[in-house]
Amino acid sequence: MTENSQKPSIRFKGFDFPWKQRKFDYFFEERNERSGEGEMISVTINSGIRKFNELGRFDTKPSDLSKYKKVEVGDIAYNSMRMWQGASGYSPFSGILSPAYTVIVPKTGVSSLFFSYQIKRPQMIHQFEINSQGLTKDTWNLKFPAFSQIETAAPKDTAEQDSIANVFVQLDNLITLHQRKYDKLVNIKKALLEKMFPKVGKDIPEIRFSGFTEAWEQRKLSQVSDRVVRKNSNLESSLPLTISAQYGLVDQITYFNNRVASRDVSNYYLLKRGEFAYNKSYSDGYPFGAIKRLDYYEMGVLSTLYIIFALKSEIIDSDYVVAYYDTNLWHKQVSERAAEGARNHGLLNISPDDFFDTEIKYPAKKAEQFGIGKLFLEINNLITLHQRKLEKLKNIKIALLEKMFI
Repeated sequence: MTENSQKPSIRFKGFDFPWKQRKFDYFFEERNERSGEGEMISVTINSGIRKFNELGRFDTKPSDLSKYKKVEVGDIAYNSMRMWQGASGYSPFSGILSPAYTVIVPKTGVSSLFFSYQIKRPQMIHQFEINSQGLTKDTWNLKFPAFSQIETAAPKDTAEQDSIANVFVQLDNLITLHQRKYDKLVNIKKALLEKMFPKVGKDIPEIRFSGFTEAWEQRKLSQVSDRVVRKNSNLESSLPLTISAQYGLVDQITYFNNRVASRDVSNYYLLKRGEFAYNKSYSDGYPFGAIKRLDYYEMGVLSTLYIIFALKSEIIDSDYVVAYYDTNLWHKQVSERAAEGARNHGLLNISPDDFFDTEIKYPAKKAEQFGIGKLFLEINNLITLHQRKLEKLKNIKIALLEKMFI
């Protein structure tokens, strides 16, 4: 192994020595202290070490905790049965955890925080997988004797270890901040969707803008929209679209690993900006499919399995309809009209005629429609903003885990 191969691609100024390639027992020793006293903690795959009472799990702890393992601040603990999945973490507090876990203590001059990120890298996870003992994944385990013999690399200077660790701590703090903002906005939107649209059997919502008191109207979708069946026969567009639950109507090539259902899109529907499409396929959080508006492109093509419609703008506001189809108020309408047998190959059995027979509720006054549509449009924009920041930060972290370690 050359000296250059023992240096990461990116490192802080002032550090130039090659990293040490050593077995884990050079850096860590096992902690086997037992104690029945202390706060119970647990190790998760995605969130590292957490207090047990924060996880919302049913308390199944035994009456005798005397054999539980002690964990101190700065220790690393890992799930011996799930180390190959990344179930490890740096402990920011003292506590006790199940004897099924392994606890390791850094030796002098070793930053356990640095190693808590090192052992989360895909290359290390692979090493833990191939060194785990057991016949099947359900029985794989990585106890300290096997873990201790796996090789890893670290800077000689503890200051460099600490500097690298601090970069990832700050990144994780930013990721957590934007995740909380994102979750909060999603919950606010969910609450408003439940309160600002009339419940089934009602014609007035629980919350509405000041000055509006009229009962809402209810019409069939066919009365407020027109079905779009234009074909792409003149090849006006070659952009294949699909519906993403998170982003709406998006470019299929960009969002789904360059997979395109068909190279010949001349027989596909041609969809234009502002028109809506209904995907009858089930997806997580969308048991009756999703209805989304084309916002990001001037036009694109969709499979004829989709149902496309354009609104009659003189009757109903487009932004309002975007918000309405984020509620579940239309689910009952669709399920009542779906053919018996419900689904065929993952698609809801509902014909275009039956789909356009569904009813939609909306405020009688356009001004109220505008207000609702604008509110949810702003919330959606904020959600998308934090979602993109989250994705960007996570991608930065992935890249730095690759470039700042060896």
